[in-house]
Amino acid sequence: RGDGAGLPRTGGKMASTAAGKQRIPKVAKVKNKAPAEVQITAEQLLREAKERELELLPPPPQQKITDVEELNDYKLRKRKTFEDNIRKNRTVISNWIKYAQWEESLKEIQRARSIYERALDVDYRNVTLWLKYAEMEMKNRQVNHARNIWDRAITTLPRVNQFWYKYTYMEEMLGNVAGSRQVFERWMEWQPEEQAWHSYINFELRYKEVDRARAIYERYILFIQAPLFFFNMAPLVLVHPDVKNWIKYARFEEKHSYFAHARKVYERAVEFFGEEHMDEHLYVAFAKFEENQKEFERVRVIYKYALDRIPKQDAQNLFKNYTIFEKKFGDRRGIEDIIVSKRRFQYEEEVKANPHNYDAWFDYLRLVESDADAETVREVYERAIANVPAIQEKRHWKRYIYLWINYALYEELEAKASKRTRQVYQACIELIPHRKFTFAKMWLLYAQFEIRQKNLPLARKALGTSIGKCPKNKLFKGYIELELQLREFDRCRKLYEKFLEFAPENCTSWIKFAELETILGDIDRARAIYELAISQPRLDMPEVLWKSYIDFEIEQEEYEKTRNLYRRLLQRTQHVKVWISFAQFELSAGREGSLSRCRQIYEEANKAMRNCEEKEERVMLLESWRSFEEEFGTDTTKERIEKLMPEKIKKRRKLQAEDGSDAGWEEYYDYIFPEDTANQPNLKLLAMAKLWKKQQQESEAAEMDPDKDVDESQS
Repeated sequence: RGDGAGLPRTGGKMASTAAGKQRIPKVAKVKNKAPAEVQITAEQLLREAKERELELLPPPPQQKITDVEELNDYKLRKRKTFEDNIRKNRTVISNWIKYAQWEESLKEIQRARSIYERALDVDYRNVTLWLKYAEMEMKNRQVNHARNIWDRAITTLPRVNQFWYKYTYMEEMLGNVAGSRQVFERWMEWQPEEQAWHSYINFELRYKEVDRARAIYERYILFIQAPLFFFNMAPLVLVHPDVKNWIKYARFEEKHSYFAHARKVYERAVEFFGEEHMDEHLYVAFAKFEENQKEFERVRVIYKYALDRIPKQDAQNLFKNYTIFEKKFGDRRGIEDIIVSKRRFQYEEEVKANPHNYDAWFDYLRLVESDADAETVREVYERAIANVPAIQEKRHWKRYIYLWINYALYEELEAKASKRTRQVYQACIELIPHRKFTFAKMWLLYAQFEIRQKNLPLARKALGTSIGKCPKNKLFKGYIELELQLREFDRCRKLYEKFLEFAPENCTSWIKFAELETILGDIDRARAIYELAISQPRLDMPEVLWKSYIDFEIEQEEYEKTRNLYRRLLQRTQHVKVWISFAQFELSAGREGSLSRCRQIYEEANKAMRNCEEKEERVMLLESWRSFEEEFGTDTTKERIEKLMPEKIKKRRKLQAEDGSDAGWEEYYDYIFPEDTANQPNLKLLAMAKLWKKQQQESEAAEMDPDKDVDESQS
């Protein structure tokens, strides 16, 4: 688009041509072909057109019709407009409805009726069209015409519930109760949704027809059951009746004081749903009905029946109502049963989520043992012990084995069933993989049980089998203790021999064996056992064994043998505690020359430990020697031991980290012994340092108090 000069121009004259020839207009010539300064795009044109659509047009002027001819002319124009709109698009039903409503406003009912009929020929499935058509007839009090339209509508579209509601409402408003009932009956033949049935029931109840309402409820229930039993419309799983319909039926009977009928409905509902499709809402409603009738025992039976059969995760509301009921009408025992059942449900969920959670099984079993009967407890125990650990490692079996132990103890102590207890022990022993590991506790408990049953051969057989299959220190000790209690000393000797063959490094076993022989008075056998023990190449606690042997000889007052034992022990170890113990033995012997022998041993020990790297042990020896001399020594010996005591000095040493880097310095205490010739220069240096320090302190004190020095000089 250009400016005004660029617009095309056409001339008014046409070129004249010869006669009989067509006139051809002159071609417009554009003089200015330069573009305009302001260019307008197509997008801008469309936007302006859209904006101008919103501009309000002035209303058409009011037209006053003064005579019949003008009215007819107006009607003709309007009808022509409506017909043109319909002809342009027949499927737009709103045009038909506007046309019919305009004719209705002119009281042209016949014409409006004709328009509606034409529209139905175009789209008979349009619900709005039927409703407007029937409403027009009802507005103009054309009842029969309205009935005819409703009949045609429900025949053509029987699944549109709005037609049925409008039709029954019209008949009821006209007072035609029988006609309305007849329409409801026709509707029910189509098996509509639940609300339709309830509308029919409410209709009968409005006219106090309780028996008819009951009959409708019965048909309604039968309709619900029909897909399950009579029709092949859907499988049983897909078509399932709703519990709320049964509850509504029962409450209807209860509301009208037909309590026996209401109870019968609930019972039929329970029977109908069975145990496969139980619903907690049905049983809650049933129990509340019985509670209202003061039938508390029946309420309790209903709740327990439902709780025993409905899965716990689907019975939360049921359990809640049962708890409230027991708190209102039950005793303490009933309330405790409720709490126990709730805890039992929690434990069931825990063990179901993780069957190998043995702590949850222990809590569950403790709860069951406190409340349930023996068969229930046994059932839970069997379920618990069935969860055998998948891995054959002892750490995974340590918690599991206590399930068997508790099971056996329950059978023996609570159920008093010794036969079942024996079976539990034997089953557990067979289950344990003895080649990889065993549980000595299980064997010993089984043997102790057989002893309590006065069946000693079976107890010995069990322990002998355990030692043969999987020998352990604990098994040997338990078997020996049993025979000791029975005073079977020959059996004890044999068991100790087997035990020491199995574990010769066990010092405790050697000591116990020797103590047994000592108790029996066989000193030579006890001494021989000790000699065998100390001659073993490998021992777990040799110091304990040697101490026990030495104490044994001291008790027998064999002092020479005790000295020999100390000398033999010192050949193996030069530990300071051995020397101190040897010296204290000589001191406690109580014979002549004991002090000199004790002092001699201290001398030997000090000489032997001069080359010892552990200076603290040598200090410990000297302190023990000094304590001895302070109690029993003379001034000379005391002075001598004081000269042997070391000097304690503080030193520093360099530390290194694990990676070899410098980690700083560390302070520690070291000891300098006067006897060591290498330490003599150090001792002289220390003495000189102490003397210099003392002089420094004296000079500082003199400077601080000069008056004192003057007084001293005058004096």
